[in-house]
Amino acid sequence: MRLGVCYYPEHWPESTWESDARRMAQMGISRVRIAEFAWSRIEPEPGRYEWAWLDRAVDTLARHGLEVVMGTPTASPPKWLVDAHPDILPVLHDGRAMQFGSRRHYDISSASYRQECARIVEAMTRRYGEHRAVVAWQTDNEFGCHNTLPSYTPAALTRFRRWLVARYETIDALNAAWGNVFWSMEYRGFDEIELPTHTPTDANPSHVLDFRRFQSGEVASFHQLQADLIRKHAPGRDILHNFMGFYSAFDHYAFARHGLDVAAWDSYPVPRTEVLPLPEADKHCWARTGHPDVSAFSHDLYRGVGKGRMWVMEQQAGPVNWAPWNPVPQPGMVRLWTWEAFAHGAELVSYFRWRQCPFAQEQMHSGLNAPDDELSPGGEEVMRVGAELRGLGTPAYGAMPSERAPVALLFDYEADWVIETQRHGADFDYQHLVFEWYSAFRSFGIDVDIVSARDDVSAYRLVAAPTLPILPDSVVEQISQGGNHWVFGPRTGSKSETFAIVDGLPPGKLRSVLPMRVAEVESLRPSLKPSLRLDGIDGEAVRWREHVQPGAGTEVLVRFDDGLPALLRRERVTYMAACFDRALLGAAIAKCLRDAGIDVSPLPEGLRLRRRGAVRFAINYGDREQRVPAPSGARFLLGSSVVGPIDVAAWIEED
Repeated sequence: MRLGVCYYPEHWPESTWESDARRMAQMGISRVRIAEFAWSRIEPEPGRYEWAWLDRAVDTLARHGLEVVMGTPTASPPKWLVDAHPDILPVLHDGRAMQFGSRRHYDISSASYRQECARIVEAMTRRYGEHRAVVAWQTDNEFGCHNTLPSYTPAALTRFRRWLVARYETIDALNAAWGNVFWSMEYRGFDEIELPTHTPTDANPSHVLDFRRFQSGEVASFHQLQADLIRKHAPGRDILHNFMGFYSAFDHYAFARHGLDVAAWDSYPVPRTEVLPLPEADKHCWARTGHPDVSAFSHDLYRGVGKGRMWVMEQQAGPVNWAPWNPVPQPGMVRLWTWEAFAHGAELVSYFRWRQCPFAQEQMHSGLNAPDDELSPGGEEVMRVGAELRGLGTPAYGAMPSERAPVALLFDYEADWVIETQRHGADFDYQHLVFEWYSAFRSFGIDVDIVSARDDVSAYRLVAAPTLPILPDSVVEQISQGGNHWVFGPRTGSKSETFAIVDGLPPGKLRSVLPMRVAEVESLRPSLKPSLRLDGIDGEAVRWREHVQPGAGTEVLVRFDDGLPALLRRERVTYMAACFDRALLGAAIAKCLRDAGIDVSPLPEGLRLRRRGAVRFAINYGDREQRVPAPSGARFLLGSSVVGPIDVAAWIEED
C-alpha cells in the first residue's frame, strides 16, 4: 500500500523541485507520475529533443527516494506536429474537427500520428527505460476523454473497411449479418460503406455496433504500439493506463490483453456523483462525500480488469473543476477515499495533483498544496494517512491480496453499446443499472467482484448479471456444469451477435436452463409504476418491464399487481423481468443471497464493509457514528469498534 502524486516539474521553477521532492518524501509519498503532458518541452521542434530538464527532474526525485511513473506524452501533441499533420485531429459525430488548444486533439486511427507516437515513445524509453528510479510507465492519459471516441475521420473509415473485410470476408455476408435488405441498405462492395453518422434517422444498429467494436480495437492496438516499445526498452517495469470511472467507449477487458500489468484509474467521487443519473435526493445527500458506492464500484471493476492488480492513479484531493457544481469535500473524505481504495485492493493511491496550478484550464482544480505552496486541507489529510501507513507496518499488510468475494457481478462493454444504440426508453442506462445492483449488494455488507461476462465464475456462490443482451455461450455452459446460483436482469439474451432479435425470442440461449418466453417489452415512463410486494417489501417496476410467459419447470415467485410475472426461477437460475426501484431490488437481491446460502444483514445508511486478505474495513460515509461488526477480541489497526462520521476502522479477526 503506497502513496503517490501527480507532478508537473515543467510547470514550476526548477528552484522549487528540491523542496517539492523532500516534502513529498516527508509526507509518505513514494511514487510520482510525471511527463504525460510534456511533449512540447521534450521536443520543442521536430527532431530536437530537450532531455536535460527531465533528466534533472527525475534525478531530483530519485535523490529523495522517490520512484517515478513515467507517462508517455501522446495525449497532447504539440502545435508543430498538428501543423505538419492536420489529419491527426479527431472528428466529432457531426463532422466537425476538434482543434488544437487543449488536449486529446488526435485521432486514434491516424497512421501519421501512430508513427509520431512510436517515435517519441521509443526516444523516451531508450533514455529512461532502465533508469533505476523509473519503475513504471503509463501510456497516454485517459483514452477517449472529452468525447474523442468514437472518432469519425477518413483514417477511421479506411481502417474500418479493412476491419469489416477481415470480419465478414464477402459483402454478401455483411449484408446478411446487418439485415441490409431493410430500407434498401444493401452494399455492392466494402468501399461503399461509410461511418454510421449523418443519417436522417437512426443508423443501422448492426453497423453502429461493429463500428464500436472496431474503435475499441483501435484503442487497444494504439496502446499496444506503445506497450511493445516499453517492453523492449524498459524490461521489468510495470505498464499501466489510467482509465476513467463509468466510461465504456472501449472494452477494457480486451484492452488489458494488449500489454497491461496494472489497471489504474482516476477517482473523482464528488464530481462523478454529480454527473451520474442518480436521483436528485441522492446527489444532495452525498454532495460533499460522493455516493458510498461510486468509487468502490470502479475499484472492484478495475481490480477485475487488472486481474487483481489495481492502482488509483489520480485521487481527488479537494474541489475539482469539471462537474456542473464542485463543492468542497467534507473534512476527512480524502483520507477516507484513500483507505477505501486500499480496502478494495489498491496497491497505490496517487493524488492529483502536488500543487494547484494558478494558470490555464485546471486552475480551479485543487491539489495537495495551494498555489502559494501551503498544504491544502486535502494535503493535511494525506499527511495523516502517511503517518498511519508507517504505524501500520506496510510490509506486513500491504502485500495482502483481496480474496475472492462471494458474489460475482458480470460487466460487459458490448452490453453498454447495445443498450446505448437502442435504449427503447429514454432513461435506460446500462452502467446505471449495473451500479444499482452493485449498490444493493453492498448495502448488505457483501463483497463483490466485478468480472467479465466471459470469465470463469464457477468458484462464486452467486453470479449476478443485471443484463446481458448478447449472451456468451460460456454463461449457459457454466450454469449447466456448475452448482452455483445465478440471477439475471431484463433484456438478457435478447440480441444476437449481429444485433438482431434472437431466434425464438428472448432470453435466447438462456431458455435451455430457464424455460420462458419474453412475448413483449415495454419501457415505462415515470408515471407508469407496476407494483408488487416481495417478502414484506412494497416496490415498483421502473424504466423497463417484460411480459414473460413461463415455460415448463419455471416457477413464478412473485407477480405484479396486474398479474404479469416479476420474478421467475428454475432451480438455481433466477430472472428479474423488470428494473426494480431501490426497495424492491434490495428485497430481490436479499432473496437471491439467502437462497445461495449467503448471510444477509442490512447496513446502516452510509456504512460499507470490505475485506482485504485478513483485514476487514468499515468505511463510514454517514454523519453519525456506527458500531462495526467486529467480533470480541478483534485487533484494530485503525479506529475502534465504533467508527465515527467520515471515518474508517480496520481490524483483524484473531483466531
